[in-house]
Amino acid sequence: MKKVQLERILQSLAPVPQPKPEREPYATPATIAAEVVYGAYGRGDIEGCAVLDLGCGNGGLGIGAKLLGAARVVGVDSDPAAIRVAEQNAATVRVEAEWRLDDVADVREAFDTVLMNPPFGAQIRHGPAEAFVRQYLETAGATITDRFPYSFPIPHTFEFHRDEARRIDVVLFRVEVAKG
Repeated sequence: MKKVQLERILQSLAPVPQPKPEREPYATPATIAAEVVYGAYGRGDIEGCAVLDLGCGNGGLGIGAKLLGAARVVGVDSDPAAIRVAEQNAATVRVEAEWRLDDVADVREAFDTVLMNPPFGAQIRHGPAEAFVRQYLETAGATITDRFPYSFPIPHTFEFHRDEARRIDVVLFRVEVAKG
């Protein structure tokens, strides 16, 4: 499958209805989702792998992984509406995946690849994200191998949004865990 085909499929997915501001439910745009999943595929992180889509929202990252040959996809979200939409989206594009209503911090099984679009920390301050990620990874015996900057569009979604849309600079990390 070509990246442009993947992007078209991801663009067709239904969004999560009535998002809650405290969850910062900004869906990964199809162009970015396709690039991220296709990039992971090109690095050998998707095909034949067990893939976890953490905070899966409408399931776009996990569905993209399955379309590119993931052996198994599990999507986890704490929002029941997100899980329902992810299930519907997967059925619509005829993709088999497991969708779980759970807290992302409670996932304990091992996966080859984890894809996620975490909250930006605008509603609940998480502190400097990159410093947190690096510190956490160090304790887990993992390292950031690549950084990919993106300009992430945030559409006017909530009453408190003042702009029609705003772009936020974000960074995608590719992380490897030391085998051992």
